[in-house]
Amino acid sequence: MESEIKKAVKILKEGGIVIFPTDTAFGIGCRVDDEKAVDRLFKIRKRPKTQAMPVLVDTVKMAQELLKPIPKEVIDKLIEPYWPGALTIILYCNKVKVPSLVRGGGDTLGVRIPNHPIIRTIIREVGVGILGPSANFHGEKTPFSTKEIDRRLVSLVDFVVQGECAIKQASTVVDCANSPWVIRRKGAIEIELKM
Repeated sequence: MESEIKKAVKILKEGGIVIFPTDTAFGIGCRVDDEKAVDRLFKIRKRPKTQAMPVLVDTVKMAQELLKPIPKEVIDKLIEPYWPGALTIILYCNKVKVPSLVRGGGDTLGVRIPNHPIIRTIIREVGVGILGPSANFHGEKTPFSTKEIDRRLVSLVDFVVQGECAIKQASTVVDCANSPWVIRRKGAIEIELKM
């Protein structure tokens, strides 16, 4: 496993695209700060350029580097209880640090700390956030195991890290950019929004 992680880190650092396991599903990603790689990732997944992609980070500090100051309420009610875990939080981002394509031309970004040792080690070693949409062509089935990943997709990326997804369910997405907060996708975590 260690050699796979090393290989993935090297490829990502050099601007490549890798498929990897997370706690929720298999993801496909590249460095958030490499616009050429981001553009290639959108093309590979056939994702509309107006649709932002979520970013996986290893620490709250790493998330904060990509975002406007995280409100204390978000830290207390969502980050502290649910990270690392299957919760993607949408907040206003630092547009200087986040390429326009990553945020779909908008000014918000979905971020998450996955609860999975493999991808967290990879992110830590790469040193920046990694794009983390599910490893599928846009609109197709989300893969929760290696055998569910479309072979055509595998042939378009630079490397696939083997592993298991513990939850096998998409993350819950909460939009905290404006008040009141809105659940954009119901997923693995049940959240009652009391505002």
